[in-house]
Amino acid sequence: MKKNYPLQAEGKHPDRVLEAVKHDIRKYFKRERNRDVPKGVDFWDFDCKVGLTADTAEVVRVSGVIEAVDAAAKAGASSVYVEILSKHGVRVLRHNVDSGDEEMGDDLSATH
Repeated sequence: MKKNYPLQAEGKHPDRVLEAVKHDIRKYFKRERNRDVPKGVDFWDFDCKVGLTADTAEVVRVSGVIEAVDAAAKAGASSVYVEILSKHGVRVLRHNVDSGDEEMGDDLSATH
């Protein structure tokens, strides 16, 4: 999704327009996450950009999209550009580097 959202609409309160924009973004994330994932893929991941225009849009994390739109609205922008592109995500398992944590966990379970 590559979309330029107006933050000011004639005859509508700016807070309601902002809420509608955020609702549309959340709805897009939900719709994309509910799609079936292909074989070998664990989840849907997203590349996100938010800015005043497509040229000035900055990369943000998925959790920061709504906050970036809020920041643009608080700055008094008349519109905000949002780009969300879905991609395949594969989980990477992490190995415990510090064996001291495992020993502490064993000690706690033995004392209780």
